[in-house]
Amino acid sequence: MTSHDVVARMRKILNIKKIGHGGTLDPSATGVLPICINKATRLTQYLQTDKQYIADITLGITTTSYDSDGEITSKQDYKTDSSIIIEAIKDFTGEIIQEVPLTSATHYKGQKLYKYAQKGIEIEDLPTKTVTIYNIELLNQVNTEENNPTIKLKIDCGSGTYIRSIANDLGKKLGCGAYMSALQRTKSSGLTIDTSHTLEEIAEIVKENKTGSILISPHDLIDWPYLKIGFGQIERISKGQFFKLTKDPFNNDQKVFLINKDNTIIAIGEYEKAEQIIKPKIVFI
Repeated sequence: MTSHDVVARMRKILNIKKIGHGGTLDPSATGVLPICINKATRLTQYLQTDKQYIADITLGITTTSYDSDGEITSKQDYKTDSSIIIEAIKDFTGEIIQEVPLTSATHYKGQKLYKYAQKGIEIEDLPTKTVTIYNIELLNQVNTEENNPTIKLKIDCGSGTYIRSIANDLGKKLGCGAYMSALQRTKSSGLTIDTSHTLEEIAEIVKENKTGSILISPHDLIDWPYLKIGFGQIERISKGQFFKLTKDPFNNDQKVFLINKDNTIIAIGEYEKAEQIIKPKIVFI
């Protein structure tokens, strides 16, 4: 199931036309997929970009796609222990340069890379990108007697990270080859898997008319202050006009939630400290 498929299912379950997701999840992966509905779809650009994954990486085997979807390209017997893995993954923290997988949607000379893969065309100078890995740790104890063991890594990373590229690069570092055999996203946009719901659970909740119990306010996901505004200011905002504040409530230029007396978000505003004005950036009324 693709992220687009999930959105289509959610549209039917909630009977809502305006709906989108907050960060694509590969079809072969499982885990957290943030869903934005109605006016909140305009806030996806402001969601946190950091993510967390649990990746299963099988050692001694490589594939064309660096994951289980590809064809096996090499295989060798390989045994190791936890201390070797722990030492090896130390090089995968901070800013690292990744080679983009051939089966990705990244553009190369005017065409998506996976198009070349479908035609069996090899690319020697694959594009690279710089990504940020905040933390990476080994979760399981490696059996020293097991051939081609599967290790389990927890990875906290920034946006755009290819976890399967980490698997491939780790295999190169160990000299045995490796591929990502399973992937679960456990955190995305500030949401965690333990507070997420399956499609089936959501369908049941909606059926019981308890949809409100699983909705999350943008207040809880986007770390901006809020400013309560009056009717006159709301009228100006609805016309896209700025308004001046009589007090200086913020320390510097920043975005703020503009809310009415009922604590409903009216707009996203940009505060300009020098002029002490609020300019509406996204208006919801």
